[in-house]
Amino acid sequence: MVTCYDYTFARLLAQSAVDGILVGDSAGMVIHGRANTLSMTVELMRIHTEAVAHGAPGKFIVADMPFLSFRKSVDAAMDAAAILMGAGAHALKVEGILGHEDVIARMAQSGIPVMGHLGMQPQSVHAYGGFHVRGKGDEPAREIIHQAKALEELGAFSIVLECIPADLAREITSALHIPTIGIGAGAECDGQILVLQDLLGMNTDFHPKFARTFFDGADQILSAIANYDSAVKAGTFPSSRESYS
Repeated sequence: MVTCYDYTFARLLAQSAVDGILVGDSAGMVIHGRANTLSMTVELMRIHTEAVAHGAPGKFIVADMPFLSFRKSVDAAMDAAAILMGAGAHALKVEGILGHEDVIARMAQSGIPVMGHLGMQPQSVHAYGGFHVRGKGDEPAREIIHQAKALEELGAFSIVLECIPADLAREITSALHIPTIGIGAGAECDGQILVLQDLLGMNTDFHPKFARTFFDGADQILSAIANYDSAVKAGTFPSSRESYS
């Protein structure tokens, strides 16, 4: 899976072999420049989801339920879910489980495929005191295992495991009948997910341990912009070929 937020990149992903696209609330950081994901709203997620759905209509699209949208009440959560599904999502991702088990169950029972999310949960960044690896130590690890099994019982069809020890992710993956999708959780999850801008090397000031750069995007883009700038200032762009008679 790849995280994507816009129509242009979604069109490219539509031509790729990736199995699915996550429209993540990480758009708050990657696209909107915020320090965390907490500023994302249902309306912003609707806009990004609709753009990706238009660009990649043949891909399986999962949209994030943003901060607090599934915590106010079951009715409020279902209203938010209806908006995101109506925007083109095929499934919705919900962070955590404690305190909103009823929401997850209602969504699953209503025909909404629910993807869980355990380990480091960005929407709980202030509760954690920052972005940190979760599940270190016996008791924290047991709690994540317990929550993963509970998510499966509630009807989740898969679970994202973020920033947990690889051996813990392997244990969870073996214990579940539903697939796990890892990000910073080792190679033995059933699948992996990365933010598109990270794998393309576009974030020059952000180098998380779990991300691998598969393309030197920042340098390539800056080089193209420099070539454009030089061509304009040299008077070689636009040429007669790029002008109307």
